[in-house]
Amino acid sequence: MKKIPTADLLAQYASGRRDFRKVDISNADLFEADLPGIDLRGSNLQKTYLPYANLSQSDLQQAQLQAAQLSDAQLFQANLENADLQEAYLFRASLRRANLRGANLSHANLQGADLANADLSYANLSNADLSGANLSHANLHKAQLSGSNLFRSQNADLCEAYLDSSTIYPDGHRPNLLSGEE
Repeated sequence: MKKIPTADLLAQYASGRRDFRKVDISNADLFEADLPGIDLRGSNLQKTYLPYANLSQSDLQQAQLQAAQLSDAQLFQANLENADLQEAYLFRASLRRANLRGANLSHANLQGADLANADLSYANLSNADLSGANLSHANLHKAQLSGSNLFRSQNADLCEAYLDSSTIYPDGHRPNLLSGEE
């Protein structure tokens, strides 16, 4: 994987290049970067600083985004299938219609995130903070939500998701799985 300096990435993007597959931009400062449609499949973005960045319609399949800072980022229709977002900070990020199928979002902060119409099927959201998130029409089929916090999340359809007794429901309650009641 080739390490690419932030200035080079931005300059090449500005000149029309969109294909940056399998590059290493870990720890880069891309605050407010405007990179819609960028292809970062399989790239290393660990601990990258991307608050307020525009990554709408970008391809981030299998990207390494552990502990990345993506608060208030625009990820509309982004493809994050099988991406690793462990401990990523996605506070108030817009992930409308994003593909997060099979993504690892364990311990991620998704407080207030907009996940309307997002595909979270088979995603690992264990111990994630989804409090206040918009989950309207989000696909949570077989999503792992054990230990996650869904307090005040909106319109979450949890019927096909995996929950446990440590999951906090949107109403603030925890399910009583031993008695069969929820």
